Amino acid sequence: MAAGAVARKFLDGRGISVQAFTLALAGVECHEFDPEEINRNQLYCPDSQAAQKMLARLKEIRTEGDSAGGVVEIRAKGCPPGLGEPVFDKLDARLAAAIMSVGAVKGVEIGEGFRAAGMLGSQNNDPITADGYESNHAGGILGGISTGMEIVIRAAVKPIPSISKTQRTVNSSGEPALISVKGRHDISAIPRIVPVLEAMTLLVLADFMLHARKPN
Repeated sequence: MAAGAVARKFLDGRGISVQAFTLALAGVECHEFDPEEINRNQLYCPDSQAAQKMLARLKEIRTEGDSAGGVVEIRAKGCPPGLGEPVFDKLDARLAAAIMSVGAVKGVEIGEGFRAAGMLGSQNNDPITADGYESNHAGGILGGISTGMEIVIRAAVKPIPSISKTQRTVNSSGEPALISVKGRHDISAIPRIVPVLEAMTLLVLADFMLHARKPN
């Protein structure tokens, strides 16, 4: 987080901004996007109504002794085209590695991500015009290189495994046993993980911006 704050200062001076937010939590999804709302609620959710539903659902899950997962989206604006390499230092590969290195993250997608698997090429392609790209299904990265469009990343966050609900396990002798984790538990890694994923994205982008600088 400390390094991410330094990276943000560096990127701010170059017109690059990064913002992460909760897209879905405990089965509740956002349907509105108000960037001003993200820091108005404790879940970093851009949809005020969805945030209220998420909080209500989390209270239910807490009483059940269980935990919940969700999806965090990270958006980076102002990145110049040309960051990254086509094979050995892909921008999307480095971003995915950074996001996946955070505990509780079990999946990463960029742009349309897994939805692209159900699309036709004519639907998923981003046509190029004299004024730039018509769409951004690629999420700001093509061939491992930034396009200049907004970079869009989504991270799937698993439910926290330490729950008070009784679960099956084995003891030190390998015999069947039951376990129930007592004490205080976070119901979800969200929202704590949101600024962490933001920081990881900031660090990767700052690194690539430094790579792009020519020596004096």
